[in-house]
Amino acid sequence: MGGEHVAGTLSFQLNGEVLRMKGNWTYNMGHVKRDAIVGSDGVHGYKEVPQVPFMEGAVTDGKSLVLEDLLDFTDGTCTLHMRNKKVIELRNAWFAGEGTVDTEESEIAVRFEGLGSGEVQP
Repeated sequence: MGGEHVAGTLSFQLNGEVLRMKGNWTYNMGHVKRDAIVGSDGVHGYKEVPQVPFMEGAVTDGKSLVLEDLLDFTDGTCTLHMRNKKVIELRNAWFAGEGTVDTEESEIAVRFEGLGSGEVQP
């Protein structure tokens, strides 16, 4: 009996343009986070605080990638296509990274944050 292929190859797009991804990516859908409210007599309950939806990882720099366009990216859509067939979309997104380039590996650490996110059908 074979196992299901659930991890590995990824694809990432900014407004439909595919970027060359590297390494491990993380994302957060931006749902509320619940934090406990604790008093001296025990747990009283919880509060909900919003989280920023985000995607972050690294891309490979290349001749076709204009770094300034990446750094100036605002009000766009980021789409993460995973090997397990999940597709995560970040809407009304902006570049929230530092823009640092590692020349040894031609790697740019990227972080995108947005106003909303969700799973979409591939």
